[in-house]
Amino acid sequence: MAKYKFWFGILLIAMLASSAQICFAKDKLPVEGKGYIGTLPDLTRDYVPEEKQDKVQVIPTPAKDFNSEGEIKPVPDDNPTFVNIILKPDKTSKYTADLMEFIPLLENIFDLIEEDKNVQFFNAKVFYFNKSVDYFRDKYADKPESEYLTYKKLMELNIHARSIALLRSEAAKYNPYLAYGSEGYIYNPNNIEEQLGFLKTEIEQTILLIRESNE
Repeated sequence: MAKYKFWFGILLIAMLASSAQICFAKDKLPVEGKGYIGTLPDLTRDYVPEEKQDKVQVIPTPAKDFNSEGEIKPVPDDNPTFVNIILKPDKTSKYTADLMEFIPLLENIFDLIEEDKNVQFFNAKVFYFNKSVDYFRDKYADKPESEYLTYKKLMELNIHARSIALLRSEAAKYNPYLAYGSEGYIYNPNNIEEQLGFLKTEIEQTILLIRESNE
């Protein structure tokens, strides 16, 4: 009898343990028996309701009125950096650019005198120079540039060059028939050579004056 009581007690303890495990498992299973089995984290632990959060007030910045005199800064035209770099002025005026085109023409005439070229070559260069000066004069005659020293010097040089070109043409034409007396002296080769020397000096002075005007 005692033996049966012993086994009966063992069976009762086993049944109670099994019942406790089943109850404990039911607390962990989801409703439909699927998904994660265990303790879920508390997702609301760090949650702060919206009405309790600190609100950052955004202050709108009014748009600037760029038509206002207070918002428009004056151009720093007294600042050399702004004037020379930002504005980048064109230092070469149209008048000066036109003047510079005369330099190669004058240098050609000078070289012809130096090389003692014949009258035809010389007169052809002087003719072209004269036409260029006529165009230049028509362009600036009624403008303030006509008072510039370079303008006046160019006009004087043109007259001088034309007069010598004419003198050389007449000398070549009349020399065979002239005895260099008082009336024919102007056609004398020595006189023409002297006049060409004066012209060379005047050409050099004019070229120098033109170059200085561009500095």
